[in-house]
Amino acid sequence: MERDGATFLGTGRVVLLERIREHGSISRAARSMKMSYKHAWDLVDSMNRKSPDPLVITSKGGKGGGGARLTAAGEREVAAFWELQERFSAFLQAETK
Repeated sequence: MERDGATFLGTGRVVLLERIREHGSISRAARSMKMSYKHAWDLVDSMNRKSPDPLVITSKGGKGGGGARLTAAGEREVAAFWELQERFSAFLQAETK
């Protein structure tokens, strides 16, 4: 999916969002995908900038540690992406019959 002519969401980005939800951290999500933290951070930053509302919010580290979580907008985008993927798959199946 694109916004303003640039990639906004794709399978890898959505999986990253799901891993952030699962792990509560961009760094742990990145590690689980064998991705560098910098690359994961750049993807999150890109998605947040292209979205009217941030998809991921972070909290600073410190004694209790930092973290990241999906916002309501992030949850909606993940659900919408998978719904669109299902519709696209159904379309492809229908077209190949």
